[in-house]
Amino acid sequence: MILKIFTFFLPWKLKRLALQSWFGFQLDPKAHIGFSWIFPRKLVMAAGSKIDHLTFAINLDLIEMKADSGIGRGNWITGFPTKTDSLHFKHQTGRRAELYLGESANITKNHHIDCTDRIEIGRFATIAGYRSQFLTHSIDLYENRQDSAPIIIGEYSFVGTDVIVLGGSILPPHSALVAKSLLNKPYTDEWRLYGGVPSKVINEISKNAKYFTRTEGYIY
Repeated sequence: MILKIFTFFLPWKLKRLALQSWFGFQLDPKAHIGFSWIFPRKLVMAAGSKIDHLTFAINLDLIEMKADSGIGRGNWITGFPTKTDSLHFKHQTGRRAELYLGESANITKNHHIDCTDRIEIGRFATIAGYRSQFLTHSIDLYENRQDSAPIIIGEYSFVGTDVIVLGGSILPPHSALVAKSLLNKPYTDEWRLYGGVPSKVINEISKNAKYFTRTEGYIY
């Protein structure tokens, strides 16, 4: 804990060296972490990836960020790591407490990301707006125990502000989830607009929509 606190206050160039030397993190020289508390068991950041200020990431096995992906400020990223003595999730031998961001994927500000199970955000996908919740775990009322399931956000997808996404959900590639929606199951149909509580297909998305074919992650 003392090393973590000391590292937290270092300027980035020294912090990167400390995180690599003391914690074994894999950080490209062109990656960057702001004034944030980022301590999963393993952290892998490719060139151009960035974590902004005041984001906390604890109690998970892995955060992996591909080239030019980003996590904005004020996010709370947590989970329940594997290989512990706790009785929680012992029945789930294949569970992975991980957050994966593909190339140019982006999480904006002030979201709650529960990585008790794996959350995968595909390349060029955006978790937009504010105050969304991604919840991979809950109580199984039938078995009277904690249970979890992964979440997948497909490539080139768009998630609107203030949504709830539950474990086991899949938003297909080239899709959008409307603001204030609840996604609670896996879908497969691409080029669709999903929305509502719970979500359903609202409309088709034109394949001429430029967001879904862009070659740069940042949107001006």
